[in-house]
Amino acid sequence: MDKFFKLQERGTTVGKEIVGGITTFLAMSYILAVNPGILSGTFAGAETGLAWGSVFTATAISAAIGTLIMAFCANLPIALAPGLGLNAFFTYTVVLGMKCSPAFALTAVLFEGILFILLSVFGIREAIIKSIPVNLRKAVAVGIGLFITLIGLANGGIVSGDTGTLIGFVNFDIKHAQAIVAVIGLVITIALYTLKVPGSILIGIIITTLIGIPFGVTKLPENFSPVSTPDAPHLFMFEWGSVLTIKFFVVFFTFPFTDLFDTIGTLLGVAEQADLKDEEGNVKNAKGALMSDAIATVAGACLGTSTVTSFVESSSGVAAGARTGLASVVTAILFLAALFLSPLFALIPSAATAPALIFVGYLMMRGVTGIDFSDLSEGIPAFFTITAMPFSYSIAKGILFGVISYVLCKIVTKKIKEIPLVTWILAAIFLFDIIFEAVK
Repeated sequence: MDKFFKLQERGTTVGKEIVGGITTFLAMSYILAVNPGILSGTFAGAETGLAWGSVFTATAISAAIGTLIMAFCANLPIALAPGLGLNAFFTYTVVLGMKCSPAFALTAVLFEGILFILLSVFGIREAIIKSIPVNLRKAVAVGIGLFITLIGLANGGIVSGDTGTLIGFVNFDIKHAQAIVAVIGLVITIALYTLKVPGSILIGIIITTLIGIPFGVTKLPENFSPVSTPDAPHLFMFEWGSVLTIKFFVVFFTFPFTDLFDTIGTLLGVAEQADLKDEEGNVKNAKGALMSDAIATVAGACLGTSTVTSFVESSSGVAAGARTGLASVVTAILFLAALFLSPLFALIPSAATAPALIFVGYLMMRGVTGIDFSDLSEGIPAFFTITAMPFSYSIAKGILFGVISYVLCKIVTKKIKEIPLVTWILAAIFLFDIIFEAVK
């Protein structure tokens, strides 16, 4: 095990990997409830033709498949699952908005996965990662840190748009018990981490869950049983007759474009945080990592769920000590266990995982010291990358504005020769995307 996963080489142990894998799972386990709610139309109060239980099964299995491939092909502590944003586009835009069948949307997801497999085989996605300048890569990690901090603050009920300002802290009164529990959990997590208690983030999640019981935040149902029987997924629900239509092309183009840069951003961010880079500063085993989400997306489409992608919450596992694919194996096993233990995992409230996300934001923020802000052609693009991610609520948008501003700054400062060819191409594609969205 040590030889295969290179535990000693990466300065980790089996114990740290197990704790890291569990922490990652707990931080992202909300997707087991959120993804079925979105794809089935439950959250929208509408019917999409996909059953909640079937999507739950597809979510857990596709996450396990993708995360296991990541473990054995890339040896990275990164977990995968159906991505937020992409599932919302699937349901609210394609199925409910464009009045397309779920089979139509799943067919587009299948083709996206096949396209990504081809791009990964020929090293095109890897070349895109390498084309992103060093300072921008560091900025991506910092931007993701702020992004998941915002996610944690929102999930914990600490910030809201109903405070009279664009966004603000809620009043910490009895009406906001969720926020109180989340803040208590954050204090506990910080204290444990500062005292260097092993598994501090995971312990913080467990303690916060228990604290949530008297506050009514952790719900204990009557006649509770931790075991349940999973429903059968929607297998091979495809609509081949629509493949050659213009509508299909539009949907198909949107899925991979968004997913591509979300995945790249997550890989860069986690690799920067865990120091999983080679001598040239590139992500170790990037090709295997990119192949993982491509294969997982194909598997997910066959099972009946939207695009599977790398989860930024993997950063919480890295913060807990994870450095290898062994942590991903642990996370994958827990996703499979969740098929039969969904009531047990459902007990963990978002207020308990929110402190982990907020604290990981601090850990990732430390990378800002490595960015060269003295060079305006490097510092300004890094600034836009960092700020665009939380404020646009999108990792992909952060990379988009970072790359475009990087090219513009290099042109203005007469440093055109420093711009790699692939970066030019990316900037052109991003500009086209902005124009396309404006006139659409």
